[in-house]
Amino acid sequence: MRFFERLSNGWRLGKISLLTIRENPSLIVFPFISGISLILVTLSFFGSGYLAFGEEILAIADDEIAANSLDAILYVMVFLFYLLNYFIIVFFNVGLVHCARRILEGHETTVREGINYATTRVGSILSWAILAATVGMILKAIQENSGTFGQIISGIIGMVWGIATFFVVPIIAYEDVNPIEAVKRSGQIMKDKWGESIGANFSFGLFSLLGTLLVALPAGFLIGAIIHPVAGVVTGVMIFILIQMSVSAANMVFLAAAYQHVNDQPTGYFESDILDDVFVRK
Repeated sequence: MRFFERLSNGWRLGKISLLTIRENPSLIVFPFISGISLILVTLSFFGSGYLAFGEEILAIADDEIAANSLDAILYVMVFLFYLLNYFIIVFFNVGLVHCARRILEGHETTVREGINYATTRVGSILSWAILAATVGMILKAIQENSGTFGQIISGIIGMVWGIATFFVVPIIAYEDVNPIEAVKRSGQIMKDKWGESIGANFSFGLFSLLGTLLVALPAGFLIGAIIHPVAGVVTGVMIFILIQMSVSAANMVFLAAAYQHVNDQPTGYFESDILDDVFVRK
């Protein structure tokens, strides 16, 4: 399949995903809560870290041994920060994928049902967050300690990791496997049915860009010209955030549909022939 045909399929999948979001707007609540939680974690985490170590950093700036000890503490703090972030993101994505799956199967669902289901998978989500945080720390170390070459290597590894873990969220949600097995299972699905998930993701990014250029910015300028520049900025930012949440939720709907298709389960508005074109056997 040619490149532009692949992107065309990704565009169609993106539109179907957004249609599902439009008919089920409550799905946007998941990325909203996730985003708020991440902001609160970031503020509280680094705020408390500064209060705990701010004076020590200034006091030991010239003490090499103490500085090395502080570096170790900071690495631990960064790891915990990664861990909390991965846990929050995956927790709410599991809830969203579960609700999306229910919708694709023709059932009604609620945000509460998704969150309750994610709660039943807390152990698997935490295990995955630990692995993901460890990988993130390794990539960060490579990037920071190996110069330009390290940045290239970490970028390549990160891309491969992203492809290999494409199906990890629904696997964590519905399959009783440990994190390593989840990566293997996801990688095996991508190996057996390698297709254009990258093209589909590009379409989601394009939807985000178009929404920003065609809706958020014009609305912000219009409100700013009519009412007040500050009101225009606030309006533009709020619309931009809404677009990002919608696109994020739509991405998870697509992921749920792809996982359903791989396992021969109902896929809602997602037609089998389109998904067959997306996941083409090598």
